[in-house]
Amino acid sequence: MYEEILRQVGLSQNESRIYESLITMGKTTVEKISNRSGVHRRNTYDTLNKLIEKGLVSEVFVGGNKHYSATNPRRLQELLQEKESNLNNIIPELQKKYAKVEESSEAYLYKGIEGFKNYLNDILEANETVYFIGAKAFWLDPRLRIHIAKFEQKRKKQGIKFMHLFDYEIKKQKPEILGLVGKPYKFLPKEYSSNTAIDVFGDYVVTFVGAQPGYLEEVPVQFVMKNKSLANGYRKFFQFMWDKSP
Repeated sequence: MYEEILRQVGLSQNESRIYESLITMGKTTVEKISNRSGVHRRNTYDTLNKLIEKGLVSEVFVGGNKHYSATNPRRLQELLQEKESNLNNIIPELQKKYAKVEESSEAYLYKGIEGFKNYLNDILEANETVYFIGAKAFWLDPRLRIHIAKFEQKRKKQGIKFMHLFDYEIKKQKPEILGLVGKPYKFLPKEYSSNTAIDVFGDYVVTFVGAQPGYLEEVPVQFVMKNKSLANGYRKFFQFMWDKSP
C-alpha cells in the first residue's frame, strides 16, 4: 500500500515491504515477516539488518528467540531531514565547482510546465530587476497558479523588482495581472502587439513564442540565452521602448 512512497523516501523494494509488514504485525519472527512481506527468508535477514542500521527496526529476544519490530514511523522523517542536511552541507562546494566550468555564453530550451519552473528559479537566483517586453499576462495561466503563488512570496521577500511593458490588449483583456505584478508598468502601442514576449534579468534573455493574453501554449517553450553583453543590450532596448511608451 505504501511501498511506492517508502521507496521514494530511499528504502529499497525489500526494505519497503518488510517495514510496512512490521508496522502492522508488531513483534514477530523472521519466518512470519518473510511470509507476510513476500521476501525470501534469506533476503529477509539481510534486509532486517539494513533496516536496523537505519533505525527503522529493532530486535529483541522473546523466550530465547529473536524477534523484530518496527520503530516509530517518525524515524522516516528524521531520515529525510538527515539527507537534506547532508545535501545542504555540500551544495556550496558543488556550486563553486559548477561556477568554475559554467560557460560564459549558453543557449538552450526550457519546455513544459517543469521548464517554466526552472525559468522562475533562474529569476530568483539572478536576484535582479526583471524587464518584460511585450508581456502577455500568461502568469495567469491556471496551470501556474500554485507555482506563481510560491514564486511571488520568494520574489517579494528578496525584493526583486518588475518593470513591465505589456501588450496593448492586456489593459482590457487581463487587467487583473496589474494587481498581481504591481507597478511600474506601461503599455506598448496597439500596432506593436505580437505573439512573442521577451524577459531580461541578470545575464538571461528569455523568449516566449505563441503566448496569448493570460495563457501559455499547451506545451510552453522558452528559448533561453545567457550572456552578460546580450542581456545588457536588451536592457537598453527596453529602456528606449519604456521612454517612448506613454
